Amino acid sequence: MENKIRHFSSHEAFDLLQSGGAVLLDIRDEYLQGFKCIDVPAVLQIPFGELAEKAANLPHEIFYICTDSAGINSKKAAQILIDAGFSEAGNLAGGLIDWERLGLPVCTDIKERLTGSCMCQLKRREKKP
Repeated sequence: MENKIRHFSSHEAFDLLQSGGAVLLDIRDEYLQGFKCIDVPAVLQIPFGELAEKAANLPHEIFYICTDSAGINSKKAAQILIDAGFSEAGNLAGGLIDWERLGLPVCTDIKERLTGSCMCQLKRREKKP
């Protein structure tokens, strides 16, 4: 059986996710997942750093489309799924940035918005009630 990664544009992924033919696997770190997310029926959130450890326990009959903020690590995440025994895995080209740029549905929680001049200084902009 040939193992392969399928690459999807945002519109192709949206159609497949809306039809129930796939689950979106968001591999961004937790501090990024709270502020903005792709708004589709089925989303599973596993940070990239934890995926190799958790991949074997995921249901293998589900087709996952991996995404991150810009498509940098999502292809690597799809390969982790292949290495864990999945026959296929998807990669969302362009990630959340491209998805949002094309006007596809995004959910935003402004209470989780981050601020800071560099990654080492990131903190929540608003205080949680």
